[in-house]
Amino acid sequence: MGKPRTPRGRALETMRRLAEEYPDASCALHHENPYQLLAATILSAQCTDARVNMVTPRLFARYPEPHDLAHADPAEVEEIIRSTGFYKNKARSLIGMAEALVDRFGGEVPSDMEDLTTIPGVGRKTANVVRSVALGLPGLPVDTHVSRLSRRLGLTEQTDPVKIEEELCRYLPPGEWGPFSLRLILHGRQVCLARSPRCELCVLADFCPSARTASPASPHVKKGGRVKNS
Repeated sequence: MGKPRTPRGRALETMRRLAEEYPDASCALHHENPYQLLAATILSAQCTDARVNMVTPRLFARYPEPHDLAHADPAEVEEIIRSTGFYKNKARSLIGMAEALVDRFGGEVPSDMEDLTTIPGVGRKTANVVRSVALGLPGLPVDTHVSRLSRRLGLTEQTDPVKIEEELCRYLPPGEWGPFSLRLILHGRQVCLARSPRCELCVLADFCPSARTASPASPHVKKGGRVKNS
């Protein structure tokens, strides 16, 4: 098979190879329902998933339902989420989110993008996370990893997350949008690092326009550029 030479071809081959490399990719934010994932994703702004996962058990024990959080004391919410950073703004967003769910959506997380993005603290990325992970609907979240890898792989020349999302969605089947994003994020965290990409370990290096030449002596690279599982 020849190397894919168009953005669509590279996107489809990236989808195929990363599905083999990360077959069990899943959202790193711990949650039990759409409300919890929505809250956790709001907290994840400029914060690690690991830190959010340390905070949310106490948050959800104290406010198990949107109605509980909608009537919360802001100071108490701030104290619980303080370690995630920007805690005053995040507390306002969390309470505003819960109020919106209670007042406008019957206490349920809506599924439509147009409705989700009217909720305080919820942009397209957060809405796509909730749609694709918690609701089983098409959604392609574009974070810094997805943005960086998409440009390095020559899937897009855009820098605006919304335009990147639109372009990638044109290339891929809707059912693959969410998994594709999750796998790009994993690959960005483990291999295609921001400052020092590990091209010698990358399963996409043979067709990536940005790849450095992999060392043939590397014990981690199989023929064709595939990474051996360690």
